[in-house]
Amino acid sequence: MTTVTPGTLLAFAVTCLVIELTPGPNMAYLAVLSASKGRRAGFAATLGVALGLLIVGLAAALGLTALIANSRMLYEALRWGGVLYLLWLAYEGWRGDAETSPGTATAGASDSKYFVRGLITNLLNPKAGIFYIAVLPTFIVETRPLTGQAVSLSVVYVAVATLVHSAIVLLADAARPWLEDERRSRIVRRAFSLLLVGIAVWLFATTRQISE
Repeated sequence: MTTVTPGTLLAFAVTCLVIELTPGPNMAYLAVLSASKGRRAGFAATLGVALGLLIVGLAAALGLTALIANSRMLYEALRWGGVLYLLWLAYEGWRGDAETSPGTATAGASDSKYFVRGLITNLLNPKAGIFYIAVLPTFIVETRPLTGQAVSLSVVYVAVATLVHSAIVLLADAARPWLEDERRSRIVRRAFSLLLVGIAVWLFATTRQISE
């Protein structure tokens, strides 16, 4: 007997798709990175994001995210860390150093850096943990193996998120020729930096409401 029925998987996948299409830190970061550095850097970051989401999902299946949610100190440390990291990414994007200027990265050498950044962005994102605690359990049937269902649904979420993020990378990479103009590149880069700041503020405000 399978742990999750096909109907439940489909309903959960659709829910994940709707959630992932909502602007968030992953979408903003992958868009500005791919538009400035190309699809290789974007896909490296996408893999980091996927691994981060998977780790959080497996932690949820093992009950670790519930432990963090019930510890005010741990939760606040995670919340502040995620917000500050997003603000730091926004600051780098606004400055427009080699990290975010088109055509200045060394292919291959920087891919691991983008992978790590995608990973950290999600490990420090309390929204990811909240999703696994608040949304995922609503699709779990108590009469079936709980851990197996949690792991299966986590894999589905990561798969859907990765498909959405990959599409964002390809679309942003396609816009690179238009962004060869330094003035356009600076405007887009700073617009996404402001978007990251807005997302950081939104994340801080909404997770504060959840924690209280």
